Parts: sequence; structure tokens; C-alpha cells
Amino acid sequence: MIGLEGAGWVRFPADRESLAWAGAARLAAERAIADPANAHWLQCEGTWFVGVNILDTMPAGNIGDVPLAGPALAALRAAGLWPAAWDRAQVSVIHPGYPRPRAGESAAGFRYRRERDAAHVDGLMAMGSGRRRMMREFHGFILGLPLSEADPGAAPLVVWEGSQRIMARAFRAALAGRKPEDWPEIDLTEIYQDARREAFASCPRVPIHARPGEAYLLHRFALHGVAPWAEGAGAEQAGRMIAYFRPEIAPEDWLDG
Repeated sequence: MIGLEGAGWVRFPADRESLAWAGAARLAAERAIADPANAHWLQCEGTWFVGVNILDTMPAGNIGDVPLAGPALAALRAAGLWPAAWDRAQVSVIHPGYPRPRAGESAAGFRYRRERDAAHVDGLMAMGSGRRRMMREFHGFILGLPLSEADPGAAPLVVWEGSQRIMARAFRAALAGRKPEDWPEIDLTEIYQDARREAFASCPRVPIHARPGEAYLLHRFALHGVAPWAEGAGAEQAGRMIAYFRPEIAPEDWLDG
């Protein structure tokens, strides 16, 4: 999938169209962040604005009359991976001091955030009081589109290169012979934790830095997280701001990836 099979992620350069979208998205993101209805998304003692699905994007990914376009989008279209409809993008904003504990987070959870970047596979949710892991969202890919200037040490996304192969093997083993409609109720906790430990032990942890107009594409099974804000790192006053698209696909297509 567009060269994702190796490292599990690909970076794309900026062009005129991607810069235009990033500029329009930045303005829309600032409006959404300022909306009191979205105040609950400010977490981790004010160091992370989570911003799930708050960006005012249309089903084609455009913002108003500014199309979602650029080298990354051209590659997705050429590979036949352009979704039937784009989800409303997340706007993730990190500020200096991240990470701080998130509301309700246990001491162990915060330690994992601080020491392991809260590494996860998207769509795998912690359910119930026992926080059992179940796959509830089936994403085709993760597309990151930076909206602000930030130093490489300003809480970058990190990915464990090659982890998508480990996770794919684990998920396929757990779900083999089960009907796709049953997958969201299958407990994947232990098999996921085992796969995660293997990834930590065998896959290089790589920070990803990009500027507005650039983009990066992650394999949907790639283990990834957010690094702590490094001492001395800087960013715009708005913080390190990135828009993320995670369009959903059919479960059976998800497992084939």
C-alpha cells in the first residue's frame, strides 16, 4: 500500500495545493478550538487538545472551496485508496509540558504515556471497567497533515517501524474463522499486549517531523504514539497542531491490509 509495507509509514512533500488546504484547515481549526462546545477536548492539564472529528471538512475532504489535494492525496487516488467519504478530521494540538496526567488516568496509564508515548493501534478501544481491548473502528489508514510550524522535538508523532506486520499477524490469528460482524466483540487484550511487547523489543522507534503542506501516511496497524515535549523545543504560540484523517472501511478489507 503506497510503500507502507516496509517501515509502515511514508512522508510526502508539500506543493501549492497541499499548502492551500493546510492554510484553510488552520483557520478552520482555530475556530473549532475557540468554540466553547469543544472545550472538553483540552486534556492532560491543558497540554493536549484532543479534538476528535472537530475540523469542518466535507465528505470529499475539502474545506469550503479548498480541495483536499497534494502529493499524498494523489498517491492515495492512484492506489485506489481514496475513500467513499472522508471522516471529519481530528485536530490534535500539543503544548509545552506534555505529557501531564489525563483526567481519570491511573498512575500506570500516565507512566505508559510518559515512557511509552501512549503507544497504540487506532480503533482498538479499552472497553468496560476491565478495559478489555476490542476493535471498534476499522480505519483504512491514518493521514497526518501538519497545520503549524514546530521543532522536531515538539511532541512529534512516533512510530515503531515494521510493527504493522507484527500487529497484522496477531489480529489475523485472533480473528481467523470468525465472522466480521462479530469482530467488535472479540477480546483482543492479551494478543494485542503480546504483539505490542514484541514491537517494542524488535522495532525501531522513529519520530516523524513534518511542516505545514507536507503529509505522512501510516499503515492502519502501525503502533504509534506521541513523544513528550522535549526541553528547549519550540512551536508557534498555537502549539504543535496536526489534522488527522482516519476514514473507515469494511472490516474484511481492514484485516486484508
